[in-house]
Amino acid sequence: MSKKTQYLLGILFTILVGSILNYYLCCEGSEADLNADSDSSVTAVEPIDNSTKTAFLVADEEGDLNVELNDNFNFKESYFTILEPLSNPLNEAIVKVKNYMQQDSMKLLHITGYYKSDESNNSAFPNLGLARANAVKNYFVSTGISSKNIDTYGEQNNDMVADNSKIYYGPVTFKMSTHDELDTSRMEAIQALGDAIKSDPLVLYFETGASTLNLTAEQREKVANISRYIDKVHEAQIHVIGHTDNTGDAFSNTKLGQKRADFVKRYLMGNAISESQIETLSKGQEEPIASNATDEGRKQNRRVIVTIN
Repeated sequence: MSKKTQYLLGILFTILVGSILNYYLCCEGSEADLNADSDSSVTAVEPIDNSTKTAFLVADEEGDLNVELNDNFNFKESYFTILEPLSNPLNEAIVKVKNYMQQDSMKLLHITGYYKSDESNNSAFPNLGLARANAVKNYFVSTGISSKNIDTYGEQNNDMVADNSKIYYGPVTFKMSTHDELDTSRMEAIQALGDAIKSDPLVLYFETGASTLNLTAEQREKVANISRYIDKVHEAQIHVIGHTDNTGDAFSNTKLGQKRADFVKRYLMGNAISESQIETLSKGQEEPIASNATDEGRKQNRRVIVTIN
C-alpha cells in the first residue's frame, strides 16, 4: 500500500471517529437536556382546583337589600377560625348589611355554617358548622350589628370540596327576615332556655393535673345554649365556679378552684364567647357534692360549674 493511500485512510479514520464522538457527546446530551426540560415542565403543572366556592349573598325578599359578592368567609379544614384579613370588597358588603339592619331593628340575619362529616370538631359547639356560624356572627357584631338580631345554625354538607391547601371557600350562607314585633314566641323561647340552663347547668369534671377538656355531645349542646342565651340577653353573665376535693389545705384548694375556673373561661373565650360576659370565682373545697372519703367522691367534687345569673 502506498504512503498516499495510507495517508488518505488515516484522514478517513479520523473523520469517522470524530463523527462518532460528536454524536455521543453532543446529540445524546441534547436529548437528555430535552428530556429534562420536558420533565420539568410536567412537574411545574399546578393541580386542578375543583374546590367549592360559595359567594357572599344577603338578600331581603321583604325589602330592597341585595348584596352579592364573589367572595366570602373562608376556613381551614377542621377549623372554625375565620381566615383573615378579609378582602376590602367583602368588608364593604358587610357594612352595607349592617347599615341596612340598623335602619330597622326588626330585621333578623340568619347565618348557617357548614361542615363535612370527616372534619374534626375541636370547638365547644355541637358541630363545626355552628362554630363557624358563631365566628361569622361575632365578626358582624364587631361592626355594630346587635347579636340579638342574629341567629346561627349548623348543617352538614358533604358536597363541599376544599382546595389544594385544605381551605373551604364560603362554607356559610345568609338569609334575612323580618321579626313580627307582636310575636312574643321568640323572647319566650329565650326565657325558657335561660330557665333550663339554670336548672341544669354545665358541669365539667377535672382529673388531677388535667389541662384539657373533652366535651360530650350533651355538654357541647349546653355550651351552644349558653352562647345563644347571652347573645339575646345582653345583661346576662356567665358564672364559672371552680370546686375541688379536700386533698391539701383549704387555701391551696381555693387557688386551685380559681385556676380551673379561669381555664374554663379561657376555653369559652377561645370559642367566640366574649370575656366581658364571663365571671369566675372559686369555692375551693367548701361545697362538696359527694364524700371525699372515696376516689369516686373526690372525682365528683373536682368540678367546674358553668351557669348564668
